Amino acid sequence: MAKIFPMNGTRLTVAGEETCFEGSLEFTDSLIITGKFSGNIKSSGYLEIAKTGDCVVDEMTGSNIVVSGKVTGNITAEDSIELCSGSVITGDIKARKIKIEENVLFDGKVTMLDDVPAVDLFSMSISDYKQRMKQTDNQDKQFGV
Repeated sequence: MAKIFPMNGTRLTVAGEETCFEGSLEFTDSLIITGKFSGNIKSSGYLEIAKTGDCVVDEMTGSNIVVSGKVTGNITAEDSIELCSGSVITGDIKARKIKIEENVLFDGKVTMLDDVPAVDLFSMSISDYKQRMKQTDNQDKQFGV
C-alpha cells in the first residue's frame, strides 16, 4: 500500500514493504520504495530505495537517488546518488555527485557527469557568470560537496 505525505512543497509517496510491482514507473515528486520493484524508473524528483527495498531495473533515473537496500541495474542521477551502509548495488552508476558510505557492496562502473552550463558562457556578461557560479557553489554546499 502506498502512503502519501506532503514534503517540502512536493508530495512523498511511500510504497510499503508488502508492495510488489513491475513495469514502467514515472513520477515528478518523491518516492520511497520499501518493497519490491522490477522494470524501469524515470523520475525528475527524489527517489529512495529503503533498506527493505529490492529493485531489479534496466534503468533507474532521477534527480537525487538514495539507496539503502538492493538495486540490480543501472542508476543515473541528474544531481546526486548516495549509497548508504548495507546497500547492495550491481550495475553502473552515473551522477554529478556520488557519496558511498562504508559497508556498501558495489559491483559496477562509476561515471561522473559534468555540469553543463545552461547558457553559452561567451554570450553572458561577467556579472551574470559570477552570479551563476555563486548559485552552483550554494547548491554544492547544500549537498555537502
